[in-house]
Amino acid sequence: MSLGLSAEAHDEYLKYMKSGKKEKEGLEVLDALLEDPNILTVGEVPLGLVQIPLDQIAGTKTSARSASFSKSFYPLLPEKSEFAQKWMNLYCAHIEEGIREPIKAYEFMNRFYVEEGNKRVSVLKCVGAVTVDGMVTRILPARTRKKEVRIYYEFVDFYRLARINDLNFSEEGSFARLQRLVGKRPDEKWTEDERKDFQALHWRFKKIYEERKEISSTGTEDDALLTLLSVYDYPELLNMSILELKEKMLKSREELKLTEGSTPELHMSPEDTAGKKRLLPNLRIPVSTSRMKAAFIHEKTVKTSAWTYAHELGRLHLQRAFDEEIHTSCYDGATEENIEALIEKSIEEGNNLIFTTSPPLLKGSLKMAIEHPEVKILNCSLNTSHKYIRTYYARMYEAKFLMGAIAGAMTENDKIGYLADYPIYGMTANINAFALGAKMVNPRAKVYLEWTKLKNHDPFETFRRESISYISGQDMITPKAASRYFGLYRYDSSDTINLAMPVWHWGKFYEQMIQRVMKGSWQEDEISDKTRGLNYWWGMSAGVIEVICSKHLPIGTARLIDLLKNTISSGNFNPFEGVLYSQKGIVHRDSTTELSPEEIITMDWLAENVIGRIPKMEDLIDQAKPVVAMQGIGGTV
Repeated sequence: MSLGLSAEAHDEYLKYMKSGKKEKEGLEVLDALLEDPNILTVGEVPLGLVQIPLDQIAGTKTSARSASFSKSFYPLLPEKSEFAQKWMNLYCAHIEEGIREPIKAYEFMNRFYVEEGNKRVSVLKCVGAVTVDGMVTRILPARTRKKEVRIYYEFVDFYRLARINDLNFSEEGSFARLQRLVGKRPDEKWTEDERKDFQALHWRFKKIYEERKEISSTGTEDDALLTLLSVYDYPELLNMSILELKEKMLKSREELKLTEGSTPELHMSPEDTAGKKRLLPNLRIPVSTSRMKAAFIHEKTVKTSAWTYAHELGRLHLQRAFDEEIHTSCYDGATEENIEALIEKSIEEGNNLIFTTSPPLLKGSLKMAIEHPEVKILNCSLNTSHKYIRTYYARMYEAKFLMGAIAGAMTENDKIGYLADYPIYGMTANINAFALGAKMVNPRAKVYLEWTKLKNHDPFETFRRESISYISGQDMITPKAASRYFGLYRYDSSDTINLAMPVWHWGKFYEQMIQRVMKGSWQEDEISDKTRGLNYWWGMSAGVIEVICSKHLPIGTARLIDLLKNTISSGNFNPFEGVLYSQKGIVHRDSTTELSPEEIITMDWLAENVIGRIPKMEDLIDQAKPVVAMQGIGGTV
């Protein structure tokens, strides 16, 4: 060993000892931590040789060596001590050959505590190393309802597949979401190459994140990484240079401030401006001297999709209402693969307001909104929180409550059928509102729930077996495949009678949204809360939702529905008000209050008079899985 290297080791020791003495806190001691009676453990699991991130080493296993180091593992003992000499010798050995002998450590709640090799950790931390090899034993905490424990056990499941331990998420479900975003099946293990590719991307992301102060998240930096992966495709990010990745992160910086699970700010009516007062309430701000151009991009065509048909009727309504001020155009056949190209084409053709009309188009719409901040882009989906794009939906549960009341009044054997398609946000509210409406007029009414997107399943089999004649089917018909099986209908072998149908009056929504843009309300809707996006969720009061009753409805029932419709529209009645019971018991105890809009959107329970269940992802046909992966409720995903 050269004298020069020994002198360098001595100087380094003094430097880090000085830094250590400035730190007021010392190392954590695992043994002391586990003496806390509130911390329960259930056993140990040997993990073998593990690459330990040095920034996740929190302390020592025992108190024997804890006083020798500061909180950052800087040495604290005098320079002439035997400890100091060994530290300096180890420093020289690392500079000449590198430290290769694994340490011995314990892991608890994804933090590591050294049993053997404290000086090795100290030297490696001081020289700026990132990881150290170690023989690790995991100590498992007792399962509790605490959020951090639930997240930890999600990590344990993920580690079994990926053997990656340097991820820190603040929200439940994040590890499973990461597994999906990198293209892996829920139970699929990672290869060594896949692990190295991800860790290289993770390193580049962390380097940029730490360097650029304008990129910050309300959660952890890995929450921000997860957000970036939800905007850009994983293979695309893998192939980016650090400069390209930095450009994408800077463009997306407002999006990266959001955390997974953050709820959007909801505007419940056209008059709702998030509690803000207009400075000039009567001022009309002209958009421009030329006609506004608005594009509507549909996933399917009007001939094959009732959903697209409804939105296209809305576009035509808008065109008639603002014929002198707006030019509209539509693009159909959009997919997750071509949506970006279609949006780019619509922008090239002069459109500065774009509506993408179904949830699967959200990700591509968001990417293009980031790339084109000069264009207003809205996506028709619910409970998605994004900063560069706004979303919109309608409170269909209000109409479903009325439909349920009709069904409850009309059923002859207290049994009603209900057909649902995707188990996504808002769908459970529709089902439960229908069931509550039926129960309000008929306490004995039971709603038999069937799903149309299940594998190898005939949803009508239950209806036939239970002699169910009154069925709530799809909301409206598709022109190409017209039938009588829509809305609420009575079915028997000889005839089908339609009783009522709910209507998505998207024309009313688009008309009022355009008025908001023209009046300057778009800018007023901007919210200062960096952790939330904005969702327009309008209902009967805005004319966006309606129920049309047929002549077959008894006059008394029709009058009851008109009364309920008026009370809901005026805000004097909410179907989810008062004491509410699920299949498993009471879910809302206060008879004087109602569920919040967020609780209604995300409800993952079924009303007590519903016979059926919410399906799991593996129960669904393949075509349904992308929609549910993006918008699925509760345990579906």
